[in-house]
Amino acid sequence: MSDKAMKTDTPESTPGKVEKSENEWMRILSPEQYSVLRQHGTERAFTGKYHDAKTPGIYRCGACGQELFDSDTKYDSGTGWPSFWAPIDDEKVATKTDKSLFMTRTEVLCSRCDSHLGHVFEDGPAPTGQRYCMNSIALKLEPKKE
Repeated sequence: MSDKAMKTDTPESTPGKVEKSENEWMRILSPEQYSVLRQHGTERAFTGKYHDAKTPGIYRCGACGQELFDSDTKYDSGTGWPSFWAPIDDEKVATKTDKSLFMTRTEVLCSRCDSHLGHVFEDGPAPTGQRYCMNSIALKLEPKKE
């Protein structure tokens, strides 16, 4: 994943809602990031760099840098995408009904920049029973400092 998106908007530089034109997003995101984050695409299973990552840290939005998930809530769902049983804070993600692909799912978006992250399902582990199934390319892992 390209780090160029992280340089434009960081939590310190833009505390509120991030609003950009599609041309601006196209300039700061790689074509692969743009496809997933802005056009609601999905990377192929088992191809993303974080699907089996074990590095402790914070997963941030690949477009705006907002903190989304802690590695402490990450687990192996066997689906081929990084999965978490809860976001860092419910206010960090937004959800909406997705009726694409002839099915109804719950889409997960970054609440700060409205970028598509993945979907949430009700088949996850305790304590929440939720599986936030995210696209690796929609995330940027910030390793915990030792």
